[in-house]
Amino acid sequence: MVTVDDVKSLRETTGAGVMECKKALAECQGDATQAVKWLQEKGMSKAAKRSSREASEGLVEAYIHNAGRLGVLVEINCETDFVARNEQFKEFAHSIAMHIAAAGPAYITEDEIPVDLLDGLDDAEKNAFLKEKVLFNQGYIRDESTPVGQVVTDLIAKTGENIVIRRFSRFGLGQER
Repeated sequence: MVTVDDVKSLRETTGAGVMECKKALAECQGDATQAVKWLQEKGMSKAAKRSSREASEGLVEAYIHNAGRLGVLVEINCETDFVARNEQFKEFAHSIAMHIAAAGPAYITEDEIPVDLLDGLDDAEKNAFLKEKVLFNQGYIRDESTPVGQVVTDLIAKTGENIVIRRFSRFGLGQER
């Protein structure tokens, strides 16, 4: 039997809707840990479906660090201005800008890497390059064990909208691009 308190607790943990939490708990015979996993799997499949939807709203976030010696601009898009004005979305954009400042990725996804750049690298070197230079492969600044790409997928599942990190620029005094 699933209680109101069980649903409330799962909702607070995951941010999922009441009915989704109730269904997850019912599917998992009241096991909250399994219900969280069930919701995550469901969210990933929903995120995949949403990836084809146009994301033309959003915001540009600026982050300045080290007394003005390092700056980042990042454009993050979503489907509606309602989500773009949401505090969670704004915090995510700020965290991504901070992450880019700290980690210095060169690409958002592996698809952006010129093919010839990886030629001549063995598998170990290639994997190291992808983890260091691709934003979606890097451990998220707020939780190193979770790749940025997974954080985006989780936010898509929570907001119910397609979210895209469209582009970024990282500027450092005396640094070449």
